[in-house]
Amino acid sequence: MTLLVGEVLTLSLMAFALGMDAFSVGLGMGMYKLRYRQILYIGFTIGVFHVIMPLLGMMAGKFLSVYFSEIAAYIGAGLLMLLGLQMFWSSLKAEKESLLTPVGFGLLIFALSVSLDSFSVGLTLGVLGAKTALVLTLFGVIAMVLTWAGLMIGRRMQGWFGKYSETLGGAILFAFGVKMLFM
Repeated sequence: MTLLVGEVLTLSLMAFALGMDAFSVGLGMGMYKLRYRQILYIGFTIGVFHVIMPLLGMMAGKFLSVYFSEIAAYIGAGLLMLLGLQMFWSSLKAEKESLLTPVGFGLLIFALSVSLDSFSVGLTLGVLGAKTALVLTLFGVIAMVLTWAGLMIGRRMQGWFGKYSETLGGAILFAFGVKMLFM
């Protein structure tokens, strides 16, 4: 029983740390004018990606853990920087037609960028033989809740910053991507 509690606590802390990426990026993305239904859907999508990516990582964990963890970090950082630049650029243009928005393809890029580190962790957990169902449940639920929290806080901040909120949101996403490159 004590071993299970320790494993749940350890995996919960790991899931929380991984979900903080989604929270941080959610702060920036929340400044994009989102309806509550979109926020619900985005959080759910991030949660699903935080289940799929570690599952894929756990499946591949026995083979490629060191190689893919470094590549995944670079890809995730690049996607966040691209999304941030696009959001920043579209805020400066007169027309408000954005190429990447948190719907459709833009949502998939957003979800992928914040869940790539979960793939890397899944690689390691696969090698260590962690309980797959427990890992996937904790990673998915915690990422979803933290994404909702970040999006809701970002949505509130959008009102405070007015027309500059999308510019600030893009800058936050870009800065977070740069930070990921140097971690």
